[in-house]
Amino acid sequence: MRTAPLPLAVSIGEPAGIGPDIIAMAFLRRAELDLPPFLVYGDAPLLVARAARLGITLPVVEADAQSAVEAFGTALPVYPVGPGVADRPGEPGPHSASLVTGAIEAAVADTLRGLCAAVVTAPIHKHVLYEAGFRFPGHTEFLAALTARDGVVPHPVMMLADDDLRVVPATIHVPFAAVPGLLTETLLVETGRIVSADLTRRFGIAHPRLGFCGLNPHAGEAGSMGREEIEVIGPALKRLRAEGIAAEGPFPADTLFHLANWRRFDAVIAMYHDQGLIPIKTVAFDRAVNITLGLPIIRTSPDHGTAFDLAGTGKARPESFLAALRLAARLRP
Repeated sequence: MRTAPLPLAVSIGEPAGIGPDIIAMAFLRRAELDLPPFLVYGDAPLLVARAARLGITLPVVEADAQSAVEAFGTALPVYPVGPGVADRPGEPGPHSASLVTGAIEAAVADTLRGLCAAVVTAPIHKHVLYEAGFRFPGHTEFLAALTARDGVVPHPVMMLADDDLRVVPATIHVPFAAVPGLLTETLLVETGRIVSADLTRRFGIAHPRLGFCGLNPHAGEAGSMGREEIEVIGPALKRLRAEGIAAEGPFPADTLFHLANWRRFDAVIAMYHDQGLIPIKTVAFDRAVNITLGLPIIRTSPDHGTAFDLAGTGKARPESFLAALRLAARLRP
């Protein structure tokens, strides 16, 4: 019988970015911060080389999910994935794509098998993956495909969270011009259902309260500045309330994201990417965590990108990654 906790599965992310930096920094502070044990899916020599650039002596051992927790006390456990890559901070290229995607695939597979407690992903750089033939808009959609069951792909929902502030963009990695056409009653109802269900299941909130932004300035001003609030968002909220979900709005985004209003809700659903991400990154840039709701596994990630200009310099800050580790360990399966 297993008595030790399950490790978190950490994918190495883009090797030319700050993923290796913040992983090494986090491991060296594991005792001080009482971090949950984690297993890195990636390339051990790369991690050692990056740590050396930072003036860090990083003990590393190859391990799997069964041996990771025991190893974590003395060395960073690494599950080797695919061909290794040279440590070239700030120099991304498609040559690393198989390492990046292979690490995510292996981390998800072990978590689906119950060998790891959750997946924590370091940042990726989508452009270089596209050059290598990557066919997904981003991490979120890739994770949904990897966790499909019986051919059914789950509907992934991206949430950015910091303590009691949580925001969900209903549309994510799409051009702004495409947003009005993508905002449908069905999409908003499905998003509201998933957010409400996972706030209860993962966060332990018995009766989640959801606040919905409008799409247009002043939430359309009764149709004088757009009718999406009347024809799409309003009917979606009516359906959610009929299902017993506490959904309020649509509210003007510029007033809903005032902190006093924001904290009335357990999550705020924004209509598009920047409408939701600008406020939370303003409030909690170094602390916010990206969580993918709607999946059969827990997945968190730091709320920042690859930061090529900081890679290998020692200037990267691991706070968001540390928060992602802690939250992944705290969320309910």
